[in-house]
Amino acid sequence: MQGTIDGFSYGAVTPVAAFLMACLGAALGLRCTNRSLRTERSFKAGWLALGATSIGSGIWTMHFIAMMGFSVDGVTIGYDMPITFASLGVAVAMVGVGIFIVGYRGATRMALVTGGTITGLGVATMHYLGMAGMRLDGQFEYDTVTVVLSVVIAVVAATTALWAAVSVHGFLPSLGASAVMGVAVSGMHYTGMAALSVHLHPDAVAGDGSSAPLVPLLIGPACFLILAAVVVMFDPLMVMGTPDWNDPGAPGGAGRKPGIPAQRQVPRFGTHADPASFHSRPRDPAPPGEW
Repeated sequence: MQGTIDGFSYGAVTPVAAFLMACLGAALGLRCTNRSLRTERSFKAGWLALGATSIGSGIWTMHFIAMMGFSVDGVTIGYDMPITFASLGVAVAMVGVGIFIVGYRGATRMALVTGGTITGLGVATMHYLGMAGMRLDGQFEYDTVTVVLSVVIAVVAATTALWAAVSVHGFLPSLGASAVMGVAVSGMHYTGMAALSVHLHPDAVAGDGSSAPLVPLLIGPACFLILAAVVVMFDPLMVMGTPDWNDPGAPGGAGRKPGIPAQRQVPRFGTHADPASFHSRPRDPAPPGEW
């Protein structure tokens, strides 16, 4: 028996909220990736890891917020927790591979194609693995052509996002790139959902068509995104200002490497702060008779 699918049980609330969450994750990830290019090597991995986790968490949270509005008439939907959280791990790991490639190789064509493909496949894998974690008295079937189209959208979106991460500078342009990424990720999700059909088992237990509560699952990733946003907002280069180690007018700025504090100015002659220089300074000869 064919199940009747409703992807918008709450109207426009879930797609709009899902889109905003995808934009938040993309914005944080793009800013962290861009920030990693402006710091020394020892801090680069930290910023890239934060960016990968932000994008992966944003995509995963977007998916399950959208799934709050998903229902199948006549059956109750549940979720397998290990598979559901495994989809989050896959998203973060595969997005991380793509971001680290671009972060260390730069915006070369090969890096963007390779990183974008891996990241896009990670987004698609997260989506379909998350769908595999759903439990109901029925079977999912997908239209192959539409599934392929959703994967292509994910790869193109990811490649464009990585290009923007290393090429787009300034706060407002980055927000625009994040919005494009949010549209693309949401488009990939709903394209994948359009490929879905549900065939209910003949002995399916009747239900109210509702889904298991998803809000508890989203608390952790949502809190992480908020904390990541605070870190990015309070970073001195939030608006891509010039680093102080490249500012000749800053104390110790000329030639100073990131993460290394300015050198203390040592007085030329001995003072209480530098007694060694006082003892090493040649003393004036004493006047005759004063020994």
